[in-house]
Amino acid sequence: MGTQTDPGKYFSIYINPDKHSGRRCLVPGCDDETNPRYLTPWVPEAVPPAEKDNELGASTEYKPDQCHMYTPDSNVTNMSCPLGHFSRNTAKCDAWLYEDSEHTIVGEWNITCLDNQWKLSLVGTVHFAGILMGSMVFGLLADTFGRKAVFLFCILLMSVSGVAQAAAPDYVTFQLFVFINALGTAGVYPLAFILGVELVGTQKREMSGVLLNYFYAVGEAAVGLVAWLTKSWVAIQLAVSAPPAMFILYYWCIPESIRWLLAKRKNREAAKIVKMAAQVNGAVLSDRLLSAFDDDNTKQRKVEEAESIDEIQGISKTVVQICKSKKLLLRSLNLFYNWAANAFVYYGLSVNSTSLSGNKYLNFALVCLVEIPGYTLAWVAMNRWGRRKPLAASLLLCTATCLAALFVPQDMNRVVVLLFLTGKLGITSSFAILVVYTTELYPTAMRSIGVGASSTVGRVGAMLAPFAPLLGVYLPSLSLLLFASVSFIAGVLALLLPETLGARLPDTVEELVAL
Repeated sequence: MGTQTDPGKYFSIYINPDKHSGRRCLVPGCDDETNPRYLTPWVPEAVPPAEKDNELGASTEYKPDQCHMYTPDSNVTNMSCPLGHFSRNTAKCDAWLYEDSEHTIVGEWNITCLDNQWKLSLVGTVHFAGILMGSMVFGLLADTFGRKAVFLFCILLMSVSGVAQAAAPDYVTFQLFVFINALGTAGVYPLAFILGVELVGTQKREMSGVLLNYFYAVGEAAVGLVAWLTKSWVAIQLAVSAPPAMFILYYWCIPESIRWLLAKRKNREAAKIVKMAAQVNGAVLSDRLLSAFDDDNTKQRKVEEAESIDEIQGISKTVVQICKSKKLLLRSLNLFYNWAANAFVYYGLSVNSTSLSGNKYLNFALVCLVEIPGYTLAWVAMNRWGRRKPLAASLLLCTATCLAALFVPQDMNRVVVLLFLTGKLGITSSFAILVVYTTELYPTAMRSIGVGASSTVGRVGAMLAPFAPLLGVYLPSLSLLLFASVSFIAGVLALLLPETLGARLPDTVEELVAL
């Protein structure tokens, strides 16, 4: 299905400037209007020094304050640049000068000071709110109108709204398109996953899911490369949003899901696709198989309608039984916390990657690419050691690396990045295991509802993740400490869940209790 990119991840590049780069007030009359320079000999006289960094070993060299400048003496009235006549009183900036040439929405709309830093984090929260709503809306639409049609619509919605973001005239309009873009994104990945899984045989389903995640990671890392080359949020938006419009060609390249066609009793269309696949693969279909696509099946239709009513009643009964069972209720709450914790740490580490020392673009790309060995580790560990212990071990690995990074001096950049990448590998592995594990810890009657509810709780954790970097404003180590604490609790709780490796999927509440 091609590579995927997630605006929830790349927003950290085009709106989060490197914490080691600087900005200061543009001093009227003193700064050259056509070619201003960030640091010149007179700047310390006009701009107060920034507050000392709380990090151990922080540099004592002069760094200008980002939000304030000295005001001229009250008796100075006719000097365009009152050097030698600045008081020690300060005023807030109304224009800024940046140390580097990056073009982010920080500079676009002057989101520069502590009192409006929340606007940066809100971009991620709005994105995940759109993902949450889009997941629900397009999931229902895909079941009603088909996987292929909704998938193509979501691609176009994602592409058009992404381009519109680049043309947004103000912050509010930008946020509106962020939300709309997230609605489309929410439909692209899961529907691509469903189409990919439903179009392959049973033996290839697990591998197809893993490969799709590999391409997802490559797509994310590619955004880091685009950002590195362009250093402009507008260019990033156009580079990742415009090309997906070409995937409208999928209309002629991929078939509709056969399972969906059969579920909607569109047997002739399903038969046509099966015959085409057989012809391509040189296979011969038996008459018995072809007769299964016969549309004249009124009796069977009535039976299915009756079974559908029984299924709805069965779901309601199962939900009540789980709520009445303290063991199963606590197990569900355990899964809910694990989903929220995994999403919070997974996206939080991605957002925080641009705050590491060194090249933030390279750091971001590496944090994305490390998901490939993370998914591979999950796949191997699940098949060899089960679900419970690998889930807990992955979460505790993330805990250990986040804590270890707190005690490594900031000048040991490679060690810090290595620990950070190991933590991302751990949380990626744990998230992949959790998805499979959750499907095995609910009975058949409410498996889809259980996974959907868990995913919804996870989206809430993801909505909070973009605010984690704000903790670094008060103490740089707070965000890593929070990630470590959240993942540690999740790892301990994971050990309380039952092992499901080799166990038959539970069909009833009784079978679930017996696990």
